Amino acid sequence: MSVNRFITLEGGEGAGKSTCLEFVRDFFVRRGLALVVTREPGGTPLAEEIRALLLARRDEVMAPDAELLLMFAARAQHMSQVIQPSLARGEFVLCDRFTDATYAYQGYGRHLSLQTIAALEQLVQGTLRPGLTLLLDLPVQEGLARVEARAEKDRFESEQESFFERVRAGYRARAQAEPRRFRVIDAGRPLEHVQASIARALEDWLQEQGL
Repeated sequence: MSVNRFITLEGGEGAGKSTCLEFVRDFFVRRGLALVVTREPGGTPLAEEIRALLLARRDEVMAPDAELLLMFAARAQHMSQVIQPSLARGEFVLCDRFTDATYAYQGYGRHLSLQTIAALEQLVQGTLRPGLTLLLDLPVQEGLARVEARAEKDRFESEQESFFERVRAGYRARAQAEPRRFRVIDAGRPLEHVQASIARALEDWLQEQGL
């Protein structure tokens, strides 16, 4: 039986992805399963430079199409240097955001063509898609309240609330369209409840894969 070992963690601003990423890492370590943890945009030195371009606040407004193409440029490098080699070695790959984020942020958030994003997805990824996507979902106002506590917001975190409402709607539409791949986690609950839901989702998924 072929196992798709590619796992992605998705969610809007303030959803708690960093904390949950560490929890998932520990989950795999306890089971002795080889796991590579990475992120998007980023994951390689070159892709991290593109990330810096994408997140930096500047006087010049970045065109939405430029933003989209930079996302996929970083992804192409990340795929080539990290994701595909790791999967080829039989390792699990856990990625903090992937192409679902592009559909949510650039497609729904920026109103860019979903068909264009799908074409770029096919160009860069071929047939590779995540085997499991954990979506941390919570109301936008609650997430933004968490972000307010940060010292300095990046370019995305500085967007209007309406933008993030569209992003959340995009994520939820993706999850509804692919219920076999997505596990939607209510991230508004206490952390221990969120992590318990993640653990159950991972255990169920591994069992489905025969692992």
